[in-house]
Amino acid sequence: MLRFIGGLVRPYRGTLVIILMAMMVETLMSLAAPWPLKIILDNVVGDHHMAPWMHRLLGPLLEHGSRMHIAFVAACLYVSIASLGALASYIDNYYTESAGQWVAHDLRMRMYNHLQRLSLDYYNTHQTGPIISTLTTDIQTIQGFASSSTLNIVVDMLTILSMLVLMFWLNWDFTLIAVAVTPFLLFFVSRFKKAVKAATHEVRKEQSEIMAVVQQGLESMQVVQAFGQEPAEEQMLQTVSQATVSAALKARSVKALLSPVVTIVVSVCTAIVLWRGAALILSGAMTVGSLTVYLAYLSRFFKPVKDLATTTNAIAQVTVGVERVRGILDTDSILPEKPDAIEPETIRGDIEFRNVAFGYDPADLILKDVSFHIQPGEFVGIVGPTGSGKSTLVSLIPRFYDVTAGMALMDGVDVRDYNIKDLRDHIGYVLQDTILFHGTILENIAFGNPKATREESIAASKLANADEFISRMPQGYDTIVGERGSTLSGGQRQRIGIARVMVRDSPILLLDEPTAALDSESEKLVIDALETLMKGRTVIAIAHRLTTIRDATQILVISDGVVAEAGTHQQLLERSGIYADLYRTQFDTGTQPAVL
Repeated sequence: MLRFIGGLVRPYRGTLVIILMAMMVETLMSLAAPWPLKIILDNVVGDHHMAPWMHRLLGPLLEHGSRMHIAFVAACLYVSIASLGALASYIDNYYTESAGQWVAHDLRMRMYNHLQRLSLDYYNTHQTGPIISTLTTDIQTIQGFASSSTLNIVVDMLTILSMLVLMFWLNWDFTLIAVAVTPFLLFFVSRFKKAVKAATHEVRKEQSEIMAVVQQGLESMQVVQAFGQEPAEEQMLQTVSQATVSAALKARSVKALLSPVVTIVVSVCTAIVLWRGAALILSGAMTVGSLTVYLAYLSRFFKPVKDLATTTNAIAQVTVGVERVRGILDTDSILPEKPDAIEPETIRGDIEFRNVAFGYDPADLILKDVSFHIQPGEFVGIVGPTGSGKSTLVSLIPRFYDVTAGMALMDGVDVRDYNIKDLRDHIGYVLQDTILFHGTILENIAFGNPKATREESIAASKLANADEFISRMPQGYDTIVGERGSTLSGGQRQRIGIARVMVRDSPILLLDEPTAALDSESEKLVIDALETLMKGRTVIAIAHRLTTIRDATQILVISDGVVAEAGTHQQLLERSGIYADLYRTQFDTGTQPAVL
C-alpha cells in the first residue's frame, strides 16, 4: 500500500516539502504557545525570577523591566506565535488540498484510461456500479490519506519526540507517567486494526451495491414503470440500504471505541499530574506557570498519540480503497498489443476468417470453425438463428474480443498485429440501437470524427436523411438530446448514428441489424441512408429482415458455430437449405421468424 501511495505522491514532492515545512512551523508554534502564559503567571502575577535562558532571549524587549511592560511583551509574543501558526496552517491546508486533488486526478485518469483499454469481456462479468464507486469514493479516501495523513504521521512522531524532550526537561518524573502509559495505549489500538479493516471493507462493499442498484433502476426506468415494478425496485434498494446501515453501524461501534479509551487514559494522566503538581507548588518546588506549561504539553503530547491511534481507522479505510483500486488496475483482461504493432495509413477492406473459434468461456465455444473471405468493396450479409454468434463474429473484426483459435485477417494481416486504435479508426459501426450521449446533435454526429467541421457534420447528416428532422428542431443541430438519445425516436437515432459513421468515412462498415427495431417508414429512410453510406465500402450486415440483404454479393448462414451455407440470395434459395426455410417462413406467412 505504501509503495502504491508513494508512487502517487512522487510527482508532487515539492508540494509535500512545503506542506511538511508548514506543519513543522505549526508544531513549533504549538510548542511555544504556553510560554507567554507562563511569563504572565510567574513574572507578572507572581514574584518569580525569569529563567536565565528566557531573559537572554527576551532581554532587549525587557529593558524597562516593569510588570506591565513584561505583560505587554508576553501579549505581543502570544499574538506573534498565533499569527505564525495561522499562516503556516493556511499554507498547510491549501497545499494539502492541492496535492490531494492532483493525486486524485492522476489516479482517476489512470484508472479510466485502464478501464477503456480493457476488453468487453471484463464488462460482461462486472457491474458498472462498483466500478463507479471505486472511481469516486475509494479514490477520495486515497486522496485524503496520500496528501495529509502520511505527513501527519511523520509530524506526529516528531511532535511526540519534541514534547518528550521538553517534558523531561520541565519535570522528568511526571513525564515517566506518560511514557509508561503510551505503549499500552498503542498496543490496545493495534488490536483493533484487523476488526476495523474488515468492518470498513464490508461497508464499502454494501455502498457499491447501493450504487449498482440505483444505477440499474435509473437506467431502466421506462421498463420499470411499464411493468409496474417500482415497489420491487424500492424493495431491492431497501434491502441493500439496510445492509449498508448495519455494516456502517458495526464499523462505527469498533471505531468509536478508540477515542473514549484514549480520552480516559489522558484524563487519568492529567489528574495525576494535577494532584502531584499541586503538592509541588505548595512546597515551592514548582511554579504555577511551569505546571501550566507542563499541562499544556501533556495535552499536546497525547493529541498526536491519539491521532496516531485513530490513524488506524484511516489506514484501514485507505487499505480497503487501495485494494479495490488495484483490483481494477491489476486486471489483465487488456487486449495485448505488440510493441511493433502495425499502424496502417490505409486499409483496402479485404477480410478473411481462417478456422476461427471463439467462446466467452473457452470451454464453451460459440464459434467453432468459421472460415470465409470478403473482397474489398463487397457487400456481405450474415444470418442465422438467435445465439448462433452473428454479433460475436462481427465483433472479432475490430478486436472487441480476440479469437480463441484460428485467425481473423485484414488485408492479409492478422488483426492482432495491428495497432488497436488505428485498426478501429478504419471501421464504422452501426448498431441495432444507436447510443447517443447527452449533448447537442452536432456533438453526437462529430463523435465519429472529432476533427470534423460543422459543415462536414451537416453534410453527413444530409446524406443520412437526418437533416430533414434536425432542421425542424428549435435549436437545429445545437439541440440537446437526452441521455442515450431518449428524446428522439428510434429511426431518428439510427439516422444520427449513420451520420456519425459517414463523417468517419471508414473503408469498412459493420451493420448489426440497424433496422430491426424500426417501423416501415423509418426503415425505408434508414435503408436509403445506408445505401448511400455503403457505396465504395466493404460492408458486413447482420440481417433480421432478409429484404435488406437480397442484393448482397454473398450471404453467410451461421449455424452451430460454423458457416453452414454461403452464396447469393438466389443461390441459397435454390439449395432449399436453412436460408430458404427462413425466407419462406418470413415471406410465405407474412411474419418474421423468431429464430432470426
